[in-house]
Amino acid sequence: MQLQHYEIIPSLKPYVKLICTMDCSQDVDTNHVCVLPDACVELFVNYTNTPIAIIGNQLHQQSIITSRLSCPTNVQMRKGAGCIAICFYPGMAYKFFALPMHVLANSIVALADIWNGMATEIEDRLANAHHNNARVAILQTYLLQKLAQEKQDTAINYCLKQVQLSQGLIPVSYLSNATGFSQRQLSRKFLQCVGLSPKAYLQVSKFIQSLVYLKKYPTLSLTEIAYESGYYDQSHFNRHYQTYTGYTPGEVAKAKHILY
Repeated sequence: MQLQHYEIIPSLKPYVKLICTMDCSQDVDTNHVCVLPDACVELFVNYTNTPIAIIGNQLHQQSIITSRLSCPTNVQMRKGAGCIAICFYPGMAYKFFALPMHVLANSIVALADIWNGMATEIEDRLANAHHNNARVAILQTYLLQKLAQEKQDTAINYCLKQVQLSQGLIPVSYLSNATGFSQRQLSRKFLQCVGLSPKAYLQVSKFIQSLVYLKKYPTLSLTEIAYESGYYDQSHFNRHYQTYTGYTPGEVAKAKHILY
């Protein structure tokens, strides 16, 4: 499979983590891979007549929105498929889809069900474009149109920034006090914008940070990685890995088919 990354236009950089094209020109489907949770929502826009991928046990024909907030996903891209992948930063996708993010949490939804006729219009324009640079430019223009229709939520933006800075180790009570919302109000806002409760988002953020250590420092022991990631004991660390990956930390570190 050919993977090519593209420059994100400045107006979208606060919201979009990456843009890439994925072209499977081989004569066979790709190998199955397990993609771990990253608390992000992703958009895959198909520009071919070939189904995009088998995700889990389901074949997806057209453009889709996926949400790996707290569950792993098994993916196999189909031979002949081609699509643009847009990965949104955690908590930023709601600005483009105008629906509560908890509806999308850990699920796969057809883009046509969310953007209605616009999804078909985009797919047709991308299919008729002569090269991938043009396709990426077209799709970013549509994202700008969607962004212009939405208001900013400064409270959620603040909370997400604090979670990032603390690597998931900030108390929910601090976020509640800092924003002036009760914990119940804050939970409703998180479910609306992020798709998870504050507590669940903090937990998965800590797990994601541990994956960063696992990849960046392969010589560290798993006990050291657990400590550096903010886990109080090894058993808690192991339970989180079983919850979010279905594997032990050691198995994740060694496996070739697990992507993170």
